[in-house]
This record gives sequence, C-alpha cells and structure tokens, in this order.
Amino acid sequence: MKHKLILTALLCGGFYMANAQNAKPEDTEKWEPVPPVVKPGKVAGEAPSDAIILFNGKTGLSEWVDVASGDAAKWDVKGDVLTVNKKYGNIETKKKFGNYQLHIEWKVPSNIEGTGQARGNSGVFLASIGKGDDGYELQVLDSYNNKTYVNGMAGSIYKQFIPLANPTNPPGTWNVYDVIWTAPTFDGDQLKTPARVTVIFNGVLVENNVELMGPTQYIGKPGYRKPHGDSPIKLQAHGDKSEPLSFRNIWVREIK
Repeated sequence: MKHKLILTALLCGGFYMANAQNAKPEDTEKWEPVPPVVKPGKVAGEAPSDAIILFNGKTGLSEWVDVASGDAAKWDVKGDVLTVNKKYGNIETKKKFGNYQLHIEWKVPSNIEGTGQARGNSGVFLASIGKGDDGYELQVLDSYNNKTYVNGMAGSIYKQFIPLANPTNPPGTWNVYDVIWTAPTFDGDQLKTPARVTVIFNGVLVENNVELMGPTQYIGKPGYRKPHGDSPIKLQAHGDKSEPLSFRNIWVREIK
C-alpha cells in the first residue's frame, strides 16, 4: 500500500510538472472586465471623480434632510464647515446607500468642556433605519485625554467594538474617518449576511472588517430585528451640553 501511494504521488507530480512546463504566462492573464477610470483627488482627502459630494460648503445642505420631519436640514453652514444645531436634531442624506466608501472630517471646538460622553458627542450612523438614533453608529467623541467606556470612544462601533487604537487629535483640530461599509442583506425577515465595516481614523486602522452584531443598541444586546434595504447616512445631534462639533468634506463612493 505504501509503495502504491508513493507511485501515485510520483505520477501526479510528473503530471503537474509536465503541465507547468507547457504553461504560458498569458494563461493566467485576465483582460476583462476593464475597471472604470477614476481620477483621484489632487491631495489626500479630496473627493475622487466618481464620488457623490454630500457636503463641501458649495451646495449648502441640499443633500440632507431633517430626520424627524423629512424637511430641509437646518444645521449651521459657514464656508465649508457644517456645525451641529441641536435645536433641529439629527440629519440624514436624501439618497439611500448600500455598500460604500465614505470620507468625513470632524472637529470639536478648542473650548470644549465636559467629561466622558458629555464632551463633543455625536455619531455617524452608517445606515439610518429609524427616526431617532436607530441605525449602525460609528461614534464621534472628543477622546483626546478624555476617559470613558472604551466601546463608546471615538472610532468605536458604539457599544459593540472597541477601536484598535486612539489616534484622536486635540480639540480645535480636524479628525478624519475613512470608512468601508458593507450593508447587511436579508432574505425576507431573516438575516442573510451581517453588516461589516472597516474604519481608518486619522490614517490609523481602528476597525478591521468587523462583523456587526446588529444596529446600535444603547441598552441591551444588539441584534438584527428589523430587515431593511439601502439606507441614508445619518449625523447625530447629541443632547449633551458641550459646545457643538463640526463636519466638513463629506463624500461617498458607491460600491457595486
């Protein structure tokens, strides 16, 4: 039996060696489909040519609506900076998205006060699935020398995943999130594939293709209780008493 196995291995080895000798480099070349040409930004963070501009100061809040009412968003715009107006609550994009690449920059004021979760609190809801704070939240918070629970600090998937590092810049300076979002899929009422997300925070990987347990849940365990399709991206007007934070240079690329 042993000799038979050795003979079989030798014959198989000889077959593969013969095939390798007859192979050509072009046998493993693929020519289609040809990727579309995308012109990158001239500097880091600038939107590429195929991006949808969600906010850059030039078109105001034309891409956003008030979550509660569905009316035009009413946060404060000054130049290329969008500042949270807590009087009007959360805002979300008019357009709904499935899988995408998102770039967004945020800053807490240099005179920020408060501690823990009451210090520059907001959130980027990667898929908004309800009127309030329903959805999948990437936490925004002043986490520069500000102690809080670690699955609630900047770069966390709120109450689910602790960031791999804390690269938060000091108050008064801009922070950058680059996000790859893979939306969950459903077969009727049943979850088919869970949501996944990768987050790069100020050039540092903080969430590495993590598999989400469901939408954000402030109290209790998350779970996929409400099937949904493509969804808006939402920005949170948190109810803490600290000075409101600002956003700029928001763009998204849909991934098919």
